[in-house]
Amino acid sequence: MPAPLTPDLKAYLDALVRRFEQPAFIAEDPIAIPHGFDDPRDQEVIGLFAALLAWGRRQTVLDKMAELCVRMRYRPYRFVYDFDEARDAPALEGFRHRTFQPIDALWLTKALSHELRTHGTVEALFARHLSAGDEHVGPAIQGFSTGILTALEGTPARLRKHLARPASGGACKRLAMYLRWMVRPGPVDLGIWSRIRPAHLVLPLDVHSGRQARALGLIDRAANDWKAALELTRRCRRLCPEDPARYDYAFFGAGAYGVSLDARFTGANTRTATSSPTRR
Repeated sequence: MPAPLTPDLKAYLDALVRRFEQPAFIAEDPIAIPHGFDDPRDQEVIGLFAALLAWGRRQTVLDKMAELCVRMRYRPYRFVYDFDEARDAPALEGFRHRTFQPIDALWLTKALSHELRTHGTVEALFARHLSAGDEHVGPAIQGFSTGILTALEGTPARLRKHLARPASGGACKRLAMYLRWMVRPGPVDLGIWSRIRPAHLVLPLDVHSGRQARALGLIDRAANDWKAALELTRRCRRLCPEDPARYDYAFFGAGAYGVSLDARFTGANTRTATSSPTRR
């Protein structure tokens, strides 16, 4: 049975959010990459790449994204929007991060270029799939990923592993995190989009946040999948209807930095230590 959502639990989680949702969080997190640009069009484009590549050691992610910024000549929006394969593909040759290979960088850039030329902004690529009655951003994530995967004939099937879709059952954690970056206001998130409201965000569920949320009795499902992400989001929405994703800072922060959860809410002293914090 899920734990009761008491005022004390809310106060405890709110305190964890205040602890981790600080400007100091930015420097060691992939969100530092879009923060390095002033133009919102650059922020949303490079932020998408940063979110999709945000797995493994965070410093490694930051190093790879710094490399990608150089390859894009520090103009990510213009590089992608104006992408010409004959002229620009050499800039992506050899770029890889874990399972993200040069062929993935090429086809993601080509497809995103096509979609930007058609719809204008990355925000539009997500928001166009939402309707007034949608409870959460699931349709936006599904529509965005499907749009990128079907934009160009010949897109390799391997690109699917990097573009999650709720219909496939996965937690879609990287795209949920990306939407958090773009939609929520600061001091850490960028808050540069207006067509999606914070109330509609889904919490980015990963091994850290899932472990902490289960210890607090906020998730019943054993798997970190889309249904579990929605379960956690629904319960967090009861704590903060206008901004449930704020609690990502409490769950991820406690998990990644080895914070002992209060035994009042877990029934035991729970500590998740990690010598090298990862993001997603």
